[in-house]
Amino acid sequence: MCARNELELLAALLHYPEADYVNGAERCFEALGGGDAEAAVLLGKFLAQTRDCTMEDLQALYTSTFDLDPMCTLDLGWHLFGEKYERGEFLVKMRVELRRLGVGESHELPDHITHALEALARMKAEEAEEFAAACLFPALDKMCSALDGKANPFENVVLAVVRILERRFPRPVLEAVAASPEFHILDSGGW
Repeated sequence: MCARNELELLAALLHYPEADYVNGAERCFEALGGGDAEAAVLLGKFLAQTRDCTMEDLQALYTSTFDLDPMCTLDLGWHLFGEKYERGEFLVKMRVELRRLGVGESHELPDHITHALEALARMKAEEAEEFAAACLFPALDKMCSALDGKANPFENVVLAVVRILERRFPRPVLEAVAASPEFHILDSGGW
């Protein structure tokens, strides 16, 4: 499977569930099955856990997981900067990057993980690696910690995203990650 399609399929699973959501989850599961067995197993667990959910149940679960718990928000800047000024700067720079890469914005903020994954899929290899290391891994790790042990089906979706990113990009060495990350996006107007 094309890496771009893989990231875009995963991004779709982190959108608010609507009419075609379950079909999209099944397509993602099938597509990942040939390329990443571990990610496919995680998505299989998600599908099994949500098999009997109505759309309203899925929407309520999504909202309680990602919208009502700040530790699981899908807005990367919140995990990276909290309420600091730098988050606003990050949002502005993300909007510029989304435009540069041709990623359409939704009603979500520019730092929403769905936008970030779609942007990542369109970046050149070096900038994608830097973006994953500086922004995605730190935010996803915080979300995984917040979901750990709660038997929340969406944990499997987040873990599948982590698995795919780990397969494509090297994780930064802990000593190399600054307490307050420095991003080229903030330095030079680009990655």
